[in-house]
Amino acid sequence: MSSKVFSLIAIAGVSAVLLASCGEKETKPLSYHTDIKPILDQYCVECHKEGGKGTEKSGLLLDSYEATLRGTKFGPVVVAGQSVNSTLYRLVSGKADPSLRMPHNSDPLPEETVNMIRDWIDQGAKE
Repeated sequence: MSSKVFSLIAIAGVSAVLLASCGEKETKPLSYHTDIKPILDQYCVECHKEGGKGTEKSGLLLDSYEATLRGTKFGPVVVAGQSVNSTLYRLVSGKADPSLRMPHNSDPLPEETVNMIRDWIDQGAKE
């Protein structure tokens, strides 16, 4: 193979990789303490704290990283790396039964907030 042909193939390959990555969205690394805890504190902890209605009903505490990952008396609500299999994401995004949408009896979370929860879970639900 001549060096010109090899160069053209290499340039085409690099171009294809660059073009393919143009459509991908870069997301910043998210952490529980910096990004997720403020959301949970604002929208969820009122009901999901010791003695709260949500905790009494499901056993879910959302006042710490450990409690959030522990989940409910029915099992975990966060599956690290898998937002679509995580009950927390499904409930705040409206992807579960509408009567179970969280926060309950309130306006839905802003889309950017739901996306942040999704991205945090997909990134591995890091502390």
